[in-house]
Amino acid sequence: MRQALLIIDVQPSFSPPQWLIDGIQSLIGKLPSVATVERHDENRTPFKRQLGWHPAADDDSLIAADRIFIKYGYAPSPDTIEYLKSLNLDRVLVCGLQTETCCLAAGFALFNAGLQPTLLTDLTLGSSLDRSGGLGVRLWEHHFKHALTSSELHSCLQAS
Repeated sequence: MRQALLIIDVQPSFSPPQWLIDGIQSLIGKLPSVATVERHDENRTPFKRQLGWHPAADDDSLIAADRIFIKYGYAPSPDTIEYLKSLNLDRVLVCGLQTETCCLAAGFALFNAGLQPTLLTDLTLGSSLDRSGGLGVRLWEHHFKHALTSSELHSCLQAS
């Protein structure tokens, strides 16, 4: 199965827990990886004006993915989606922050591009609304169906 890992916004602005970084890092080198980094530019996305908060203007990924794409706002950039499409994948494994916002937005972008988004349910963390990520996982399964755990993925990778 041709698959790649899409790591959403694991960056200092969001203070990801070490278990999440370590879990995602354990997959690096086992399959192609792409990470997004959300940066702030109020002229592109009105985080400060509408939400009273914004990510840093110069954050970097805490995961050393094969490719890093900058985004402004919730969804991955069109360049990110085009790059993933160019890999001719069977599925895109999504992990990172925040399950019910940026990860879900990535799922919609992948789905709309004809790709199969698959959430790694134990390698995501929700927003302050639901830190467990449970709400995001339920929304993901409702909209995209495909989800698995990192243990299930590791088993698939070992069997290949």
